[in-house]
Amino acid sequence: MKRNALPAAAWLAVVVLCGFAGAQKTAEPATMASILGGQLKYLEHDFASAAEAMPEDKFSFAPTNGEFKGVRNFGQQIKHVAATNYLVAAAILQEKPHVNLKGEDGPADMTSKTDILKFLNDSFAYAHKAVATVSEKNATAPIKNPFGQRPTTRLDMSAELIGHGFNHYGQMVEYLRMNGIIPPASRGQ
Repeated sequence: MKRNALPAAAWLAVVVLCGFAGAQKTAEPATMASILGGQLKYLEHDFASAAEAMPEDKFSFAPTNGEFKGVRNFGQQIKHVAATNYLVAAAILQEKPHVNLKGEDGPADMTSKTDILKFLNDSFAYAHKAVATVSEKNATAPIKNPFGQRPTTRLDMSAELIGHGFNHYGQMVEYLRMNGIIPPASRGQ
């Protein structure tokens, strides 16, 4: 018994000391920008990996069975989200988008997977820049709505950025599965 008592006491001391040392470190308090940035990063990871997963020859895929007349194809879904990212981020920053979006659907002449993914990744970088400026002080101040409706706020636009992206991510997941591709976020570790 004495033989096992010493290691147990040693382990208890290590656990107590580690807990005490961990308690001494103070975590940075969450900010509006850090919370929004974390959610945007989560969206970006899932959305970009889904976009990467579809082979280039399937970027023009759109469902045809059922009530799918006039829906965006896979590549158009990505361009639409990227264009919207730019529009919303520019509204948050109160500036004009620095790229020619050619509307809410993005450039019609952009069709290669490489170009579409670059457009998407650049839009997420711009969106991160925008949400990093949202603070408790400016989150609810009125700003111009990029969609021509009543004035909005940076917080509302940040929520729109994330919600809109996940809406289209859900559609992309269906398109991937219709093509026999398991979305990366659904694959086991």
